[in-house]
Amino acid sequence: QVQLVESGGGLVQPGGSLRLSCAASGLLSSNYVMAWYFQAPGKQRDWVATVGTTGTTDYGDSVKGRFSISRDNAKNTVYLQMGSLKPEDTGVYFCRFTHLVQGHYYWGQGTQVTVSA
Repeated sequence: QVQLVESGGGLVQPGGSLRLSCAASGLLSSNYVMAWYFQAPGKQRDWVATVGTTGTTDYGDSVKGRFSISRDNAKNTVYLQMGSLKPEDTGVYFCRFTHLVQGHYYWGQGTQVTVSA
């Protein structure tokens, strides 16, 4: 059974930094595209960033230059380094692993990030 577990969320002041982690267990390979999504209170879940199987990255416009996504294939873990945090970054962050070929995907349970003075 595949399980994704996020960690690293919490309360941070505006302008601060956080590092989120998402570790997967039960995967049979590292052939997954890894991504982070964000859901603000009362809003839909939106894409934040993606890291491909070869390490290529892509970011949503709202986080470009502030967030950095990376992966450790040996640990089946994806990271999101968040910087210059703003109150509008407050919400739940979810990781998602999508198989590159077969297309099936898995979600983590989410980790809360609150940016407030």
